[in-house]
Amino acid sequence: MRHVELDAVVLGENAQTVYDSIARFDRFPELAPHVSSTTVHGSLPDAKGSSSWELHFRSGLLRWTEEDRFVRDELQIQFEQTDGDFDTFAGTWALTEQGGDVAVHFEVDFDFGIPSLEGILDPIAERVIKETVAWAITGLFDRTQLRSEVELGTPADIVGV
Repeated sequence: MRHVELDAVVLGENAQTVYDSIARFDRFPELAPHVSSTTVHGSLPDAKGSSSWELHFRSGLLRWTEEDRFVRDELQIQFEQTDGDFDTFAGTWALTEQGGDVAVHFEVDFDFGIPSLEGILDPIAERVIKETVAWAITGLFDRTQLRSEVELGTPADIVGV
């Protein structure tokens, strides 16, 4: 099982604004070049939703559908794959107000269920997931400081990851 985390701080924003913006998974293809498409089957204001994702991965697409749980009073979005290319895929977006800023913590655990290929697939998937989250947050909010080590190339560098 691989564990991925990314931390960022959105400067000068309200936590509810950041939360509502992150929950707009339909915007991720325009924000993050790894994201080929997202289809939102249900979202806010409902407490449960669902979304389907396609990410550029190696020479093809990484696909999954997830159940999304919106825990607004705790500023969390919890997700878990219900169908797709991973054997397991589950994580959380967690936001915390810090004065006039918002700390964003993303984490996910995933496993392809193919032990013989984990040394090849897992590091690539980790990088793609981490970069996708970083691109999305920095695309949503100009005044974002990434607190995790991640290198964002140009969008042109992404195709064929």
